[in-house]
Amino acid sequence: MTDASPAKGFIAGGAGGVCVILVGQPLDTLKVRLQTMPRPAPGQSPLYAGTLDCAKKMLKHEGIRGFYKGMAAPLVGVAPIFSLSFAGNEFGKKLQQKTPGEQLTLGQLFMAGGVAGLSSTIIMAPGERVKCLLQVQASEAKPKYSGPIDCTKQLYKEGGLRSIFRGTSATLLRDVPASGMFFATYEYLQQKMVPEGGSRSDLSVPKTLFCGGLAGVANWTVAIPPDVLKSRLQTAPAGTYPNGIRDVFRELIAKDGIMALYKGTTPVMLRAFPANGACFLGYEVAMKFLNWVEAQL
Repeated sequence: MTDASPAKGFIAGGAGGVCVILVGQPLDTLKVRLQTMPRPAPGQSPLYAGTLDCAKKMLKHEGIRGFYKGMAAPLVGVAPIFSLSFAGNEFGKKLQQKTPGEQLTLGQLFMAGGVAGLSSTIIMAPGERVKCLLQVQASEAKPKYSGPIDCTKQLYKEGGLRSIFRGTSATLLRDVPASGMFFATYEYLQQKMVPEGGSRSDLSVPKTLFCGGLAGVANWTVAIPPDVLKSRLQTAPAGTYPNGIRDVFRELIAKDGIMALYKGTTPVMLRAFPANGACFLGYEVAMKFLNWVEAQL
């Protein structure tokens, strides 16, 4: 990955992003359901007792398709999102490299990853808004939104672009530091696994999956609290939080305590390793193909 150009990173990143969605969507849906479930009335039990209970109830009432609600939105947007993210990471590295291919420090890799998070937010924020709204829809006879296009149209009709982009600041708060951890962890582990005199392109599939999986865990260790705030903000009725994420934070801490910031941790971490391992494997395979094509020209 060190020698990749932003252009090739853009293309290969899209391939990695598709792998993330295909592997991780069911657990992502569980995460959003747990993060946004309504507060129980006094004396009543919560809607979901935990991840397994949520999965059982979804399977019973909505079937397998319920786990893939909202997948069309991220699939449509995932290629450009991950393309911008991986290209942003490569650009962030190039800004700091004094010579082509220079090995950066862990801190510099983190900064490059932060550029990646900044780059992808313009597409990530509205995509997340639509995805979350579709994911929290229960299996009703007449759901409010029939799909991502209908959801986007209704949001625009209700509040214009401002409504579609609600949660952009919260997305930035999540993605800039989390992307820094994501890319820095992957790069650092890959550097450590390459034998002296060897090439990172020769690392085995299991090692690539391992590095990518741990990068995903590192990413979500940082991202979970702001992700909870983002999900609540993006699924709340208009006007619920006039001061944005600050109001979400105050209400959540006052009513549910600090541990509410970690709702959905179980499905997130169950998803993080395989989904992000698949992401980097898809990226590396695509990158090898692009390098092969370039060599033939």
